[in-house]
Amino acid sequence: MVGCYLLDVPEFVETLAWLVDIPSETGNEAAVRDAIAHRLARFPQTQIKNSLVVGAPQKGSVLLVGHTDTVPLQGHVGARVDGDRLHGLGATDMKSGLAVMIHLLEDLDNEGIVGIFYAGEEGPMAGNDLGPILEALPIMEEAEAGIVMEPTNQEMHLGCQGAVNARVSFEGEASHSARPWLGQNAVTKAGEFLTFMGELKPEVHEIEGLQFKEVISVTKASGGVANNIIPSSFELNVNYRFSPDRNLEEAIDHLREICSDGDVFEVSDSAPAAYPEASHPLFVALAEASGNRISHKQGWTDVAQLAQRGVPGVNFGPGETALAHKPGESVALDDLDWAYESLSAVLV
Repeated sequence: MVGCYLLDVPEFVETLAWLVDIPSETGNEAAVRDAIAHRLARFPQTQIKNSLVVGAPQKGSVLLVGHTDTVPLQGHVGARVDGDRLHGLGATDMKSGLAVMIHLLEDLDNEGIVGIFYAGEEGPMAGNDLGPILEALPIMEEAEAGIVMEPTNQEMHLGCQGAVNARVSFEGEASHSARPWLGQNAVTKAGEFLTFMGELKPEVHEIEGLQFKEVISVTKASGGVANNIIPSSFELNVNYRFSPDRNLEEAIDHLREICSDGDVFEVSDSAPAAYPEASHPLFVALAEASGNRISHKQGWTDVAQLAQRGVPGVNFGPGETALAHKPGESVALDDLDWAYESLSAVLV
């Protein structure tokens, strides 16, 4: 637990510890939603599924966007402050962003700021609540901009990659392992393809001076039913992170071509990319206020869902991308200062 040390650190670090101490793995976000709703009860609120909108959306609003769910627990339970860092599940991805959002809403006298605390980001796209929120409140599409509070290494990350997951299967014929010539081994049939995938290099796409790196990876593999049976099927999950200069259809077609050695190709999950909004006035001002460099988002975020609906978006929040989803997750306390001060300077 956090203990009395929190009396000596900024108030919003107490808020972060409070959030970390509320378990909210994907599918279990109701408790943290209700806690945030209670704390921000003086503001207009709309609850949609396991998610919460705080403020009254209107034309020209600025949306502060943060997901409330975390990946499954991989270490100790609860928040712990150690020196200049706070440790705990979700500390960097992205309860530190939620803490900053809460204090911006509480501290700034600006009715044009709307907080979106949404569930389901860490799971499949079908369970992501941001889409249903934007559909239920279409006035959101007239927002000036959206700031997705994902961790950004004290940088501003423009745009985001798209993502495709595909099931690629190699089909063979089962037989007794003592007589393998009577069948066809689906696992070894995939050998050349797996070697090819292992040798793939990142493909750099330069957009607005930013270096987006396309990558394709095998992330799961399964096959075989028993130790003495030649496997008749070998199934892979192939994950593709594609550049914003491809649309979703082009990305799927490209991945299908890459995986053409397989007998079955089936897309299981996909999400579009978002083109970087390099010249938006609010983002230019935020870059100046933060004093840090601008980079690209190597990965997918819900900036893409905003872009689909015509809302310019940017990734900007406390935390380190390299610590997201890792055991022993933590966040530097001065990251919260940096994000809060930078955003408060442009949202007044």
